[in-house]
Amino acid sequence: MYEDNLKQIAKAQNGDEEAMTKLVENNKGLIWNIVKRFNGREYDIEDIYQIGCMGFIKAIKRFDTSFEVQVSTYAVPYILGEIKRFIRDDGMMKVSRSTKELAMKILELQKEHLHKTGEEISISEIARILKIPKEEISYALDCLRPVSSIYEETTSNGDDARTIIDKIGTGKDEANSIVDKIALKQLIENLEAREKQIILLRFYKDKTQSEVAKVLGITQVQVSRIEKKILNSMKLKLTS
Repeated sequence: MYEDNLKQIAKAQNGDEEAMTKLVENNKGLIWNIVKRFNGREYDIEDIYQIGCMGFIKAIKRFDTSFEVQVSTYAVPYILGEIKRFIRDDGMMKVSRSTKELAMKILELQKEHLHKTGEEISISEIARILKIPKEEISYALDCLRPVSSIYEETTSNGDDARTIIDKIGTGKDEANSIVDKIALKQLIENLEAREKQIILLRFYKDKTQSEVAKVLGITQVQVSRIEKKILNSMKLKLTS
């Protein structure tokens, strides 16, 4: 399988569109796993998937077949990078015309109330006057506020320039973390039915070996033996 992949990669790098299409198709599960992390960001998920595919194709074109690494592992940073670049370059969030019109009505109400009473009008009062939920008022007002890019520099002292993402970052290698999670998920999916059930019950449902044994109708010793075999095998595959 690995050798077949290398042949497909070599063909794709030499301009074989069919080989490239096949590689993308064979790795669409990997791409979707990453794409789903960006769901709910006011972007069409299919569009994000296409951007992810572009990142994967870049990875294929730059992949060195002498690397002792699976192409799926190598491709993850490219897929992530392409999606993040798209979101960054797409600029400020898009606001619908109706939301903009509502925001202007709210501003006019705020201005009139302040002029008449010398006090700021509450969101609850605005909602009562316009007969719409308070949440819509808050959302419309938020849309008027300037949006800061997480890549915008907050200081400009030469080499000390830092972006917002630098300040809020966890300090962890998130790309490698995602690679590990995806690789682990793929390993679990490739297990036999009973092996997969043992791993899911033990490490995702927090069942004891005795409880798993009852569910599967085998002994606790058998569960222990199978579990140890699975974990050793997975460890070898993850570190190879």
